[in-house]
Amino acid sequence: MASFAVGDRDFLLDGRPVRVLSGALHYFRVHEEQWGHRLSMLRAMGLNCVETYVPWNLHEPEEGRYRDVAALGRFLDAVREAGLWAIVRPGPYICAEWENGGLPHWLTGGLGRRVRTRDAGYLAHVDRWFRTLLPQVVARQIDRGGPVILVQAENEYGSYGSDRGYLRYVADLLRACGLSVPLCTSDGPEDHMLTGGSIPGVLATVNFGSGARAAFGALRRHRPRGPLMCMEFWCGWFGHWGDGSTVRDAEDAAGALAEILECGASVNVYMAHGGTSFGGWAGANRAGALHDGALEPTVTSYDYDAPVDEAGWPTAKFWAFRAVLERYADGPLPPVPEPPARLAGRVRAAVRAWAPLAEVLEVLGGEEWDGPVPPSFEELGVDRGLVRYRLRVPGPRRAYPLSVTGLRDRAVVYVDGVRAGVLEAEDAVLAAPVAGPAVVDLWVESLGRVNYGPRLGEGKGVTGGVLHERQYLHGVRARGLRLDAFTADGVAKVPFARPAGGGPGADGAPGAPGLYRAVAEVAGAGDAVLELPGWTRGFVWVNGFCLGRYWEVGPQESLFVPGPVLREGTNEVWVLELEGAGTSVRLAARREGQAPPGLPLTRC
Repeated sequence: MASFAVGDRDFLLDGRPVRVLSGALHYFRVHEEQWGHRLSMLRAMGLNCVETYVPWNLHEPEEGRYRDVAALGRFLDAVREAGLWAIVRPGPYICAEWENGGLPHWLTGGLGRRVRTRDAGYLAHVDRWFRTLLPQVVARQIDRGGPVILVQAENEYGSYGSDRGYLRYVADLLRACGLSVPLCTSDGPEDHMLTGGSIPGVLATVNFGSGARAAFGALRRHRPRGPLMCMEFWCGWFGHWGDGSTVRDAEDAAGALAEILECGASVNVYMAHGGTSFGGWAGANRAGALHDGALEPTVTSYDYDAPVDEAGWPTAKFWAFRAVLERYADGPLPPVPEPPARLAGRVRAAVRAWAPLAEVLEVLGGEEWDGPVPPSFEELGVDRGLVRYRLRVPGPRRAYPLSVTGLRDRAVVYVDGVRAGVLEAEDAVLAAPVAGPAVVDLWVESLGRVNYGPRLGEGKGVTGGVLHERQYLHGVRARGLRLDAFTADGVAKVPFARPAGGGPGADGAPGAPGLYRAVAEVAGAGDAVLELPGWTRGFVWVNGFCLGRYWEVGPQESLFVPGPVLREGTNEVWVLELEGAGTSVRLAARREGQAPPGLPLTRC
């Protein structure tokens, strides 16, 4: 057994000074069968530690219903086997460009702005969750023979609030749950962030992408003693749908890393390996300096322009970082492992069958809501997916503007079964007026809940109302379609038909919204990318595994398919298309030296 402690100037391993060289790798963004390879890549880069967040909403999708909490323990076991230490950041809020910053939709839907405060109702949920989760960490601390050396209390709280009593509660709860290793906080290197996000007796760390000396100077003004650490060294960045991909020069990033180490500090490279936001779990941001502007949904790929790319391959940044880190190594660095097997050849899979979106909703949708006003996604119990709102315009009456207030996020509108347009603004007006009587359907999709800033936890769906001229339309039937309804058993009940009518035609014209089924015959399974030429926007499953969202607006052009998801022979592909379908999908192998899967590298 070993001990790990916070000294006056250094971290101490069994009383001896030690530097933590960590890299972020989220177990929930990497297929479990590939954890070992990715951890070996971190060691080969020169790191001695790995850091991971823990997303509460992934593990408790409905209140009191837990899903594979033991995955964290299995990951920490893999970390130990790889010969690395571990930093665990359990939140309860994590940001991470993850849906709702990791907070469950049922929690924020009920509590609103009371989350991340000393509100008794919120703390009761946090207490129950931590007491369920933390045994996975407690048993794997370094003083019990495990890899865990450091645990973070909350995350970047100084960017959000000033309730230091709440932070104290979280830290005390971590101790009450049995954690004996040091605790820490992390915040930006600004005075208001460090005063709002740090508490006495808990190590404070800072997050930045450059300017290490200035950042550590700010930290020293608040904490004159204790080890210096950059908990998030931002070596790249994430992307939003409809924007370009940000790329950071490898030598520039390596120079910033060298500056951190020259300060005598420890570091956590964020991200060392980003992976993928499978399952539609990518979050969103709000534009503007105050994070209260237009919604900016995050792409499925979390490649992050990291040293180890989305498919596990070393990049130029990997080699530049390795050259810096080997100067601080006790001996020769481990060899770089071979990349996982790649798909042997290109595979085209034509659509064989489809079902209209309304029929899919009928089979896989939740209970129907019948009430005077539109319910939110939270009221319908929908975390990721879409909701159909059906209203009636009374008549006879002449054509008036139809508008929606509080729309989050995107609505495809049908009037008497005919597509009438797409609404995207929070307060939006349909282009063509609508006469009555008429039946109006709004298919509203959540593009990801906000994961950072003052609008964290905001509801989804029609959060205001639907108006005809200035008159609210009352009487709403609504039904949700959750992504996790698309299981093998669920899809087997969908009444698929051969492509005809609304399905994709022989001329390649886009087909109607619905669930499409294709079969890919694979010889030589391995890592691949899935391409969707001619498709518009939706979600994809391969053999029941949800790869995430695709969208023709880019910049992401394909979806990463982990090799363990594919199998030799017949592979089933489901595509939930929400606007206009193509006629086929393609699986392809990523070529050596190719840009990260799905993300063309455009310097911004």
